[in-house]
Amino acid sequence: MNTKIQKRKLGSSGLEVSALGFGCMGLSFGLGQATDKQNGISIIRAGFERGITFFDTAEAYGPYTNEELVGEALAPFRHEVVIATKFGFKLENGVIAGTDSRPSTIRAVAEASLKRLKTDVIDLFYQHRVDPNVPIEDVAGTVKDLIQEGKVKYFGLSEAGAQTIRRAHAVQPVSAVQNQYSIWTREPEALVLPVCEELGIGFVPWGPLGTGFLAGTITADTKFDSATDLRATFPRFTPEALKANMPVVEMLNKIARRKDVSTVQIALSWLLAQKPWIVPIPGMDKVEYIDDNLKSIDLELTKEDLQEIDSELSKINVQGARLNEGLLSMSE
Repeated sequence: MNTKIQKRKLGSSGLEVSALGFGCMGLSFGLGQATDKQNGISIIRAGFERGITFFDTAEAYGPYTNEELVGEALAPFRHEVVIATKFGFKLENGVIAGTDSRPSTIRAVAEASLKRLKTDVIDLFYQHRVDPNVPIEDVAGTVKDLIQEGKVKYFGLSEAGAQTIRRAHAVQPVSAVQNQYSIWTREPEALVLPVCEELGIGFVPWGPLGTGFLAGTITADTKFDSATDLRATFPRFTPEALKANMPVVEMLNKIARRKDVSTVQIALSWLLAQKPWIVPIPGMDKVEYIDDNLKSIDLELTKEDLQEIDSELSKINVQGARLNEGLLSMSE
């Protein structure tokens, strides 16, 4: 039984999804030990039962295992959900080794992803990172062909800059841009959000809870396993930076206590309040996290609340780069 929750349109492309999506990566990859497969399936299905219709994965997560998990979990109700996946990383022996968005690679990834996702069409196909060696017009043109062939429905870009978005959109309309965006990562506000608004493109914040930091459960003493957790390499997650950045969480906690809600709900509600075409995709590896996150959709932050958050944030100097140098170098 799929509960109905509020929907949002991702820009003017006609793509409509639940106001909150489900970032599936962490169930298999990148944020610690992978979840047991059966447990992962039950968590994804619990999200669907509670009304989530937008699920995000990628070839690179695992690699491959996350797509397989998502495909199996969503197979019984495939036609009631929107599945987003991504191409564009060069994978060698199961490890990301740069970018590869050559047209032949995009086509090969699409075919492989269709099989792993147990589907005949990819709803939203993102370029995972911009490839400096392949003109974005060639990338957009290849996805346009896949759309005409009925293998893909919508085209997206991830970690792309404003000019890249414009150039791609001129060849094949971009339906969604997925960049990192949260209360403590506000770079998209300068150029990317305005170009999305101008061109009618939806925006999908990844890491909407600051890759876990804004949930309030990480302390300056939290250790990240470098073998399984990408945050072990992120400058913002060193013990010194975590300690320096705690005022962000303390500020959210204060507002959450006043409203008798969770810190997570404040962080997600803040994103939802920025634009009506923004759909965050928090990662969720427990059913109670899904229930907590979904409450943010109905939480109204007042103009005063939003002004207070801006005012308090302006006094905090967030320490540390949001990603490691290798990943930042692939972002525009």
